[in-house]
Amino acid sequence: MLVLGIETSCDETAVSVVGNGRRVYSNVVSSSLKFHRRYKGIIPEIASRLHIETINIVTEDAVKQAGTKLEDIGLIAVTAYPGLPGSLLVGNCFASALSFSLNIPLIKINHLHAHLYASFLSERRPCFPFVGLVVSGGHTNLFYVRSFSRIESIGCTQDDACGEAFDKVAIILNLGYPGGPIIEKLATQGDRRRIIFRCSNTRAPLDFSFSGIKTAVLYYVKNNLKVKDSIMRKDKRHLADVAASFQEVVIDTLIRKSILACRFKNTKRLVIGGGVSVNNRLRERFVSQARDSGLDIYFSPREFCTDNAAMVAGLGYCLRKN
Repeated sequence: MLVLGIETSCDETAVSVVGNGRRVYSNVVSSSLKFHRRYKGIIPEIASRLHIETINIVTEDAVKQAGTKLEDIGLIAVTAYPGLPGSLLVGNCFASALSFSLNIPLIKINHLHAHLYASFLSERRPCFPFVGLVVSGGHTNLFYVRSFSRIESIGCTQDDACGEAFDKVAIILNLGYPGGPIIEKLATQGDRRRIIFRCSNTRAPLDFSFSGIKTAVLYYVKNNLKVKDSIMRKDKRHLADVAASFQEVVIDTLIRKSILACRFKNTKRLVIGGGVSVNNRLRERFVSQARDSGLDIYFSPREFCTDNAAMVAGLGYCLRKN
């Protein structure tokens, strides 16, 4: 069965054609990031307006690249939640109209669950049950997955998501937006243990909190670094130490809580997805710690870590089949 996936939860307009939940025939993504960069964050009104302007074109491109036509599609899967309400509205209205006009079924998908399904688009696929970590710009969540129709939320962020913390720290350091790739690159030049930062404790052991470390970085910079671009560039090594120390403690926290979740749920399998999981240092540390803890670890393919419609289509097929 060919499934048309539609993803508009944030600033990417994405459409994909996937066969039987595994074979990706096309995966087209149009990002409005360049329009948000000047504001150092996503502006919901801009995102939803650009979804309206591009969704029809992106759909046509995805169908054309797949070498098929809309009449061959057997199912439409669309992200229904979570995400920006205006952006989701565009995708869901478009998907509903397409479903009605073609007289084919429509299934609504949880965006976070789709990030976990992305690992099934790889040659090396996990078995159930497993603990899943979704770490992205807007979400940091732990799940216990018995099957894709039986997913239990076991931990989430209480304030800033991990990717959001990267963005805000990059702004504090005058590095630009989005922050993840910039901090990762700068951190390779720094001393990861020079500065002691800590993530805040949470009442529930599997929850996350990243607002405290963001504030700690803010006060450290105010007390130790000049905030003018021209001055900060003269002390790039110190700046790199801040980035490296921040990144390392965030990764430490993600690893510690993920391994703890595996112990609580008595599983040896850990699946990781979401945009932040493209971070090379994160992957390196998780692989090392998983080996030491006797865990099998699975990452989503890099091309399917950030928001995309292939993971939505794949999960839609899986849920419809079951």
